[in-house]
Amino acid sequence: MPGKRARGNLEGALKALTSALNESAAPWMIIGGIAVIARGVRRFTTDIDAAVRGDAISIETLVEVLFRHGVVPRIPRAVAFARTNLVLLMRHEKTGVDLDVSLAWSTFEHEAIDAAEEASFGRVRAPMAMPADLVVFKAIAGRPRDIEDAEALLVLYPKTPIARTRRRVAQLTALAEAPELLDAFDLLVARVRISEPKAPKKPG
Repeated sequence: MPGKRARGNLEGALKALTSALNESAAPWMIIGGIAVIARGVRRFTTDIDAAVRGDAISIETLVEVLFRHGVVPRIPRAVAFARTNLVLLMRHEKTGVDLDVSLAWSTFEHEAIDAAEEASFGRVRAPMAMPADLVVFKAIAGRPRDIEDAEALLVLYPKTPIARTRRRVAQLTALAEAPELLDAFDLLVARVRISEPKAPKKPG
């Protein structure tokens, strides 16, 4: 878990980001490590990820709103980069915490934003992606840390609708032409189910 100072920096950056995105009036949610922690997984993170509906605000306006709250680009030509890669690479000046603000355009992302519910990270409350949607995000990212997060979420939330979640992963991996990510998800689900304790047999 992060130290007290690092945790305080994350809270400060999250508070600034939350204030900015609320001011923008565009639908949004927190994803990534902060949302995973808010959903109960014990893990470490040093940055913050958010998703904002791309059809609800222009990139230029979003940058202006973030700037008013002390969140500035951390690379040159950040707007041009965001147009190509659909993510604004930002930094909270006061704390030095990096912020990735993704522009959400897919149906899945829009539905995930609509379903997001407020949760707490320390003293800050913000709309966080739901556990099942976080599993999808993590399965698509596919890095070892992401797979660990997805597994932890499935263990913590055993009632996650696996069939629906798999359909989402299948749709997105097909679009990304990355079938290996769906295979990895299937292995993950099998591993979690194998590790679940079996219910005792009923007598008689």
